[in-house]
Amino acid sequence: MLIAVGVGSVSVPPDETWRIVLAQLTGGTGTDPTHTQIIWDFRVPRVLLAALAGTGLAVAGVVLQAVVANPIADPYVLGVSSGAAFGAVLALSFLPLTVGWIGVSSAAFLGAVLSAALAFLLGRRAGRLAPTRLVLSGVAIGYLFLAATSYLQLRATPGELRSVMFWMLGSVSGASWQQLPVAATVILTTTAVLVLLARRLNALLMGDESATALGVDVHRLRAVLLVLAALLTGTVIAVAGGIGFVGLVVPHLVRLSCGGDHRRLLPLAAVTGAGYLVAVDLLSRTVDRPNELPIGIFTAFFGAPFFLWLLRRNTSLDAA
Repeated sequence: MLIAVGVGSVSVPPDETWRIVLAQLTGGTGTDPTHTQIIWDFRVPRVLLAALAGTGLAVAGVVLQAVVANPIADPYVLGVSSGAAFGAVLALSFLPLTVGWIGVSSAAFLGAVLSAALAFLLGRRAGRLAPTRLVLSGVAIGYLFLAATSYLQLRATPGELRSVMFWMLGSVSGASWQQLPVAATVILTTTAVLVLLARRLNALLMGDESATALGVDVHRLRAVLLVLAALLTGTVIAVAGGIGFVGLVVPHLVRLSCGGDHRRLLPLAAVTGAGYLVAVDLLSRTVDRPNELPIGIFTAFFGAPFFLWLLRRNTSLDAA
């Protein structure tokens, strides 16, 4: 993370970066006012937000793969990303400029929650949540919101369209200290709660009958897990836009190396997801300096080949 903070369009040596961060934390003064502003006002919030976003998406991916009993599930399988994109594009197209990114983030979060709620309601049968029905409902809702988003994009001006596309592909370039407390509280608290539920997640993977025999109310547990995963995903999308493949790739990477016990899988996925997205964000602002590229381009570039490789490893995938 220290390297990620120091590298960018203006690079700052690691020792000076550390002195600036330490000075800000202890109430001291940095050596160079310009470098201090770059590091403390822009780079540190950005790296922290990338780490939080990676944590949230990776943990949500682990949970959803257990909830729907489907190894290719990720936070976007329920149409949450499409719902958030619709909310953001709606805000970018119609809200006054004075509302700015606060209004866009709020609209994205509401869109994510709405799509997850619809998937949850349509995924129920006879009062119980059916995993297969939930996945199919999520796919249908995702396409519905995608169609509505496409219609809004056609009506957008060229200036609005660039903002929309950049947001839909994900970015943490607009990170600020004001964003971090709420995002950190939601993501870290939700992750901690899910870690406490790790034993029940393990029981869920044994099958509904076995989990019920162990005293787990599988239907209530699935509903709770789905709400928590939607909360994580909606929060991340609201502050960092639509970043794909993290919730799919990271859980499998950790699972292949450390096994499927959720007591280890959840915390390791959180740490790996944080590091992965910090590294990807670093690439997004250094590959084409001084320009920045959306994070989603790199997560798709790395994630799609990995996903195809996973599909060819049928035995490992089934075991996962």
